[in-house]
Amino acid sequence: MSERGKGRRAGRQGAPLSRARIVAAAVALADEKGEPGVTMRALAARLGAEAMSLYNHVAGRDDILDGMVDAVFDEIEPPKPAADWRGAMRDRAASTRAALLRHPWAVGLLDSRSTPGPATLRHHDAVLGALRAGGFSVAAAVRAFSVIDSYLYGFVLQERSLPFTGPAELDEVATGILRDLPTGDYPHLAEAITEHALRPGYDHAGEFTAGLDLILGALRPDGDAPGDAG
Repeated sequence: MSERGKGRRAGRQGAPLSRARIVAAAVALADEKGEPGVTMRALAARLGAEAMSLYNHVAGRDDILDGMVDAVFDEIEPPKPAADWRGAMRDRAASTRAALLRHPWAVGLLDSRSTPGPATLRHHDAVLGALRAGGFSVAAAVRAFSVIDSYLYGFVLQERSLPFTGPAELDEVATGILRDLPTGDYPHLAEAITEHALRPGYDHAGEFTAGLDLILGALRPDGDAPGDAG
């Protein structure tokens, strides 16, 4: 029997195909190869099935993408209505960032689906509910949600593209940049490197919380930041 035939036989003898199993395989495939690597043929090969048999459980690739996004939202701890809405937003942002670091392909997809699944709907409703319970008007809650996520997604995108992954690599990169800077030409950049990035104990990941606190500190339940003329 050919290897291809063995794979199909193994698939038939294993767990039966289902939408949940297909979506889980798609998430794992995207974690390895990125979202473009999730094709019906690649999924069928991973599941040991015929590509056409997947259509008995999903409508197509868009349906799978819907399920993948919903699976990521299902991993995020939703906020609960509480008097401390800032704490609720902070915890929820940390949980979202952790999920996006596990599934970097999802950053550009989370809010892209026109047919959101139940986990997505629950999550969005919980975020808005926590802000409303904190005293935000409907419009202010929507705007606060948007501002927080714009920062959150942007930080993760930047974090994934940085040329270092930890303090040791950061030290090497920053020291190299500083060494190559023409003396006196970029004083503020040199200052930022020596007094911030290269300070003992500096960890770029800590910048996420610091930036988030700036945003949460500026938001107000009535939707008006300090000094806003309305």
